[in-house]
Amino acid sequence: MVKITTWNINSVRLRMPIVERYLKEHAPDVLCLQEIKCQEQQFPYKAFAELGYEHTAVHGQKGYHGVATVSRIPMQEFSRHDWQDNGEARHVGVEFPSLDGLVLENVYIPAGGDIPDREKNMKFGQKLDFLERMTRWAEKIDRPTLLVGDFNIAPLDCDVYDHKALLKVVSHTPLEVETLGLLQGAHDWVDLGRKHIPAPQRNYSWWSYRTYWQGKDRGRRLDHMWASPDLAAQSVAHSIAEDTRDWEKPSDHVPLMTEFDL
Repeated sequence: MVKITTWNINSVRLRMPIVERYLKEHAPDVLCLQEIKCQEQQFPYKAFAELGYEHTAVHGQKGYHGVATVSRIPMQEFSRHDWQDNGEARHVGVEFPSLDGLVLENVYIPAGGDIPDREKNMKFGQKLDFLERMTRWAEKIDRPTLLVGDFNIAPLDCDVYDHKALLKVVSHTPLEVETLGLLQGAHDWVDLGRKHIPAPQRNYSWWSYRTYWQGKDRGRRLDHMWASPDLAAQSVAHSIAEDTRDWEKPSDHVPLMTEFDL
């Protein structure tokens, strides 16, 4: 069995104590992080190595964004795509020779700003363009692939606490959902979160710092794990470590983990 986790950590150096706690309690074989918010030379390689995660692929930049994949299983960096088309560190891909060449793509899709209109908000347009570039990439995939990360879109009505209230809120607008659907269809990706926790069951991964997360439960499912169909058939379990949202100095996202029979 192989366990793979994705987590928008919102600054890996600031939250290393809860990362360490999570790794000790849940013991994934591979951890994909988004929003590491550091340059590659600042990444806490030593801390991860001491926890048994000696294999790393880090794509960072100063202060913002950044992604990293750390593993107990040997891997090698496979790709870095600039789907944002401006040099931001938002993707890193790795492959695992010992797992029949499994490819793991770790992505941080832009949030898209506050106004869902590309004419009034450049960031929203960049988000849609990012997804369109990913869609063209996905059409050409010819290997078993796992795509994980913070997609910054909650696609289903039941992926948010109040569907009607959020229809005009970036992350749940019909245009974003439609655009994400085109990406999903480009490779027949299987949404593992909904394979194992079928709609309309409650399934959130993010709660704003601005509202009491548990009391009002205003959650959204912004983080995802998608697999090629053949790989998805080998997934046997999926879990959400929601308790991490209540740990000291938490991220506003919680980790997702899928277990595969590989």
